[in-house]
Amino acid sequence: MDSVADPGLAAWLQEIRRSEGPAPSLEQIQRLRGPRPRAAGPGLAEVKDLVVPGSVPVRARLYRSSAAAQHLTVFVHGGGFVFGGLASHDRLCRRLALLGGTAVLAVDYRLAPEHPAPAAVDDVAAVLDWAAGGLQGRVPAELGQLLPGVGLAGDSSGGLIAFLAARRLAAASARPDLLFLAYPNADLTLSLPSIRQKGEGWGLSARDLAYYISLWVPDASPGTLAGLSPVHGFTLPGSGMPVPAIVATAEHDPLRDEGKLLAERLAAAGADVEYVPHAGLVHGFLTLDAVSPAARRAGDALLGQYGVSLRRVADGGV
Repeated sequence: MDSVADPGLAAWLQEIRRSEGPAPSLEQIQRLRGPRPRAAGPGLAEVKDLVVPGSVPVRARLYRSSAAAQHLTVFVHGGGFVFGGLASHDRLCRRLALLGGTAVLAVDYRLAPEHPAPAAVDDVAAVLDWAAGGLQGRVPAELGQLLPGVGLAGDSSGGLIAFLAARRLAAASARPDLLFLAYPNADLTLSLPSIRQKGEGWGLSARDLAYYISLWVPDASPGTLAGLSPVHGFTLPGSGMPVPAIVATAEHDPLRDEGKLLAERLAAAGADVEYVPHAGLVHGFLTLDAVSPAARRAGDALLGQYGVSLRRVADGGV
């Protein structure tokens, strides 16, 4: 085995490799959507569920570590476009609120195959637009006190959905002030070397991911997939000065190369980019804090770094 960050992560990988099963299916997706025991996250001043109004109402969950005015982060969970939700990322959102010093609004967007693309992007864009109204003085009472400036964060498939929502809102008042993309899907064609190098036995199966993508994008022609992939001829989110971004990757992740390439292309297009690679870690390390001390330390540092960057950018810093 290539070197991994700590024994806890090595044991987790061994269990993953022992339990790798048959090809993915709709039945498997339903099982993955089911409830399961999860380690509790830190306590906060406020955690509440709400519904963002619109032509398609969107469920969301608000996390606040303080009643004082804070910047807002809209969070988009991962899960291969087909599973995941408020429960799967509850602990991560609590950590983000606490360590990043930000109010967090987690979006329970619609999932494939019932709701293929662009439904998830529609939902995230609608939540951003609603929250931005509050940042312009029309504060939705549900959100509490907010400071000007909003970040948009997503992990894995949520990173891609967040990027596409930011691109859609590039010329709108609802555009985010900072993107935080953790090990994002950025190449739906799955064509970069790390897909082949790390595509089996490292916690994220390239075979399974290809199936999930086919459910999210039923018209999976090369042109359609490339058009939804930020690393292939993307349009940079932001009009005038591009939206700054933090892009994090992990060494043993099939998506490592596309995340790195996305950071490079954003920087080449003029965005202020903080690229943060993580040696010895795997895809999804932000939600592996309960099994790996190294993943927890890396996640804590990354979430804190994001909070500092959001405050700097929202306050007009470089």
